[in-house]
Amino acid sequence: MERPSYATRLKLDRMGIALSGLCAVHCVASILLVGLLGLGGQWLLAPEIHEFGLGLAILVGAATIGVGVLRHGRMMPLAVGGFGLALMGVALTVPHGAHEAFLTIAGVVCVAIAHVMNLRAHSF
Repeated sequence: MERPSYATRLKLDRMGIALSGLCAVHCVASILLVGLLGLGGQWLLAPEIHEFGLGLAILVGAATIGVGVLRHGRMMPLAVGGFGLALMGVALTVPHGAHEAFLTIAGVVCVAIAHVMNLRAHSF
């Protein structure tokens, strides 16, 4: 199996950071739109959106951070990213609301930080 190029890994790490940001925006928008305006609850809070997002985060994280660890040998991006994914997974098990939003946002922040750490580890 051919290893992905540096440019490909860079793009995937950046995509991971962007997806983390989109997830955080989705959380905040969902709380505002559903909580304050009563709009969009049927699709903004659908479990499938959250499950799909976690699955995508796992795929992108494995493709970038996992391969990065194999290349640069630094385990911290993997540990931080894994912790973030675990927080996101736990968020799927709690009812919608402030606890879910906190866990999800904390998780995506950890995942984004892990992608940044992975990018920095490649540049040294």
